[in-house]
Amino acid sequence: MRVIINSNYQQCAQWAAEYVAYKIKAAHPTKEKPFVMALPAGSTPLGMFEALISMFKKGKISFQNVVFFNMNEYVGLAPEDKNSFNYYLWDNFFQHIDIRKKNIHLLNGQTKDFMQECASYEKLIRSYGGIDLLIAGIGEDGHIAFNEPGSSLGSRTRVKALNRNTIRANARFFNNNENLVPKLVVTMGVATIMDADEVMLIATGDKKADAIRCAIEGSVNHMCPVSILQMHPHALIVCDEEATSKLQSDIVRYFNDNENTKFGRKI
Repeated sequence: MRVIINSNYQQCAQWAAEYVAYKIKAAHPTKEKPFVMALPAGSTPLGMFEALISMFKKGKISFQNVVFFNMNEYVGLAPEDKNSFNYYLWDNFFQHIDIRKKNIHLLNGQTKDFMQECASYEKLIRSYGGIDLLIAGIGEDGHIAFNEPGSSLGSRTRVKALNRNTIRANARFFNNNENLVPKLVVTMGVATIMDADEVMLIATGDKKADAIRCAIEGSVNHMCPVSILQMHPHALIVCDEEATSKLQSDIVRYFNDNENTKFGRKI
């Protein structure tokens, strides 16, 4: 596991964006062999999206040969609903870059057959040869995508019910009304996430400190699903100092030293 510790949210967002641009360019994607990514929603990736959009407008990066998947969607919300993750990704990212519409694959929260939707999504990911870079946020309770505590570490894309803590946390997007938050979601599973060639987790703020401690110092267990990243051969955590506030000081120093040695990398 590689851990990048920045001073604040904006530095994390910029670092993450530069890393995404680096990975895309290094892959030399083509129409026949695109670079495949999975994206989260929520407040965490907004700064990264803004930085990537800026890079695109300056001609530093193109997304024409990049394929995007999203990680989850609320059950029952139409794509045009402003609270849907479909709308979120289009509004905050896709409409501002040169992405080919056919290269965008988003989960359908209004399907009549969720079992088929989930199976087809997994099959579509495999048809591209898998996900090259999956970007994720993290919940205060250690959930990744909508795989909350208690989720099977072998889970695949599926429908699941949200727990009360997640509903409460997401109420801020629904006029602070918990009753408006959908109770069901369709989400990538933990095993689906682990199949990605590389996973980059972004976490900022002291509210994520317990989850980061669990991810880095804790044991791998289903009550803290993000801890499974300890088992991933290419896991990268980009966080700020506040998010590391509950890590042991020698562990923080260890990861900082790794980045400062001659073997450390800026990207």
